[in-house]
Amino acid sequence: MDLSNANRIIIIRLSSLGDILLTTPLIRSIKKNFENIKIDFLLREEYKDTLSYNPYINKSYFYQRNDNSKVFESLSSSKYDLCIDLQNNLRSSKFASLLNCSKVKFQKHTIDKFLLVNFKINRLRGLPPIPVRYASSLKGFQLDDEGLDLFLPEGLKTSVKKQGNTIGFCPGSRHLTKMWPEEYFIELGNMLVSEGFNIALLGGKSDREVCKRISEKIPLSVDLSNNDDLLGIASEMKNCKLIVCNDSGMLHTACAVKTPVAVFFGSTVGEFGFIPYNNRNLILQNNCLSCRPCSHIGREKCPKGHFKCMLEVTPQKALNEILGMLK
Repeated sequence: MDLSNANRIIIIRLSSLGDILLTTPLIRSIKKNFENIKIDFLLREEYKDTLSYNPYINKSYFYQRNDNSKVFESLSSSKYDLCIDLQNNLRSSKFASLLNCSKVKFQKHTIDKFLLVNFKINRLRGLPPIPVRYASSLKGFQLDDEGLDLFLPEGLKTSVKKQGNTIGFCPGSRHLTKMWPEEYFIELGNMLVSEGFNIALLGGKSDREVCKRISEKIPLSVDLSNNDDLLGIASEMKNCKLIVCNDSGMLHTACAVKTPVAVFFGSTVGEFGFIPYNNRNLILQNNCLSCRPCSHIGREKCPKGHFKCMLEVTPQKALNEILGMLK
């Protein structure tokens, strides 16, 4: 559909944190090119802060796990010119089916991901990052050259000082094979402290225990993990010199506030498209393994039993590359 003829569109991306943040270049670019278009968004309620202060969004609808009758009613009575389904699953298709308008869907490359994970046949090589793949849902549409967006309200209090020497650690992830080992974060943290840096532990509710354990083993570090206050986490990240993290939503949160990142890729690889987008970055990974990737989302344990994808990216290697990046 030609966007120049559209007055109101809706984007569907229900989850998760990183995936929603990766839609923000498309939102911004549509609005910059067609300022009269009203952009609505449907997402899961727990991720509402990703867009709560985004000036390019007209209205957000929140998907809830228990009762969506009000959302169904609102959507079915709303008039849109276009629905952009960036989730492209059964649930998002159900919502899209309520709308009497043109519809486009994000191409997920499901078969290509399966071939890469299971047979190491790489048909994803050369594909652009996810934000550009999202934009390709609209034939011929081009993104601007900027990065991700996460808008913060004014007046948020932070513990990390601006222009300071703090490096943020985000050690959590939903899947174990995407987590650089806890003891490695501790060793790296202590080496960075000896180099004159301060360490702040950051993450949400599911990360609080690992952040606490790591902070206890790094002298003078501070544990700033919280109960899923995304805007609070992001405001602390914004003041950090660097964020060291796993392939997780925290990676894209840091990119959205324009803080440089050093990210560990273990069981996943960049071809899936979730690399840092238009932000200064350092990717730390073991490129010498024939078993990578073993999953496109992560696993609970290494299927080979050796976990070399993470264990062979040692704290000393990470330190050398991080110091080189910072210099």
